[in-house]
Amino acid sequence: KTASHKKNMKLTSYIKPNQIKLELDTKMDKELPENINIARYKREKKESVLIEITELFYNSGKISKKTELFNDLAFREKKATTAIGNGLAIPHVRTIQAKDLIIAFARSTEGIEYDAPDNNLVHLFFCLVTPTYNDKLYLKVLAQIANFLKNENFKQQLMEKQNEHEIIKLITHSEF
Repeated sequence: KTASHKKNMKLTSYIKPNQIKLELDTKMDKELPENINIARYKREKKESVLIEITELFYNSGKISKKTELFNDLAFREKKATTAIGNGLAIPHVRTIQAKDLIIAFARSTEGIEYDAPDNNLVHLFFCLVTPTYNDKLYLKVLAQIANFLKNENFKQQLMEKQNEHEIIKLITHSEF
């Protein structure tokens, strides 16, 4: 194989500007009502984020049924949280709703309760869906995203970029 085959695939081939949301609409409440069910509150916030992420995937034009995709993401999240700590989550699922591998990115300046193992709020959501038959590529892309997110400078820049094109440019430069 040539050297180009050994390089990582380009994540930017799977993410477009309309699959990026610079500020999630989902927000944490400043003060919670006294009699609130905390578990339900956290679940509702997580589902609200997943609705927004589903919309980003749907924007790709490569999703069959939006509601079914949301259900697949929510079911995956119920099995085990995709929050990995340090303000990061990587919501991902293999689903028959995806016609191709798709990456979406969303951020929350304030942070959102997302069941992180370190109990910190999540600020950066790198999201991935792929058809059920695409295991090898899925695992490769998941590993590449996780690897990028180990870099503190990369995470800081993701928080600071002002538009979708800057996010894509950052990912492009990080791929080399």
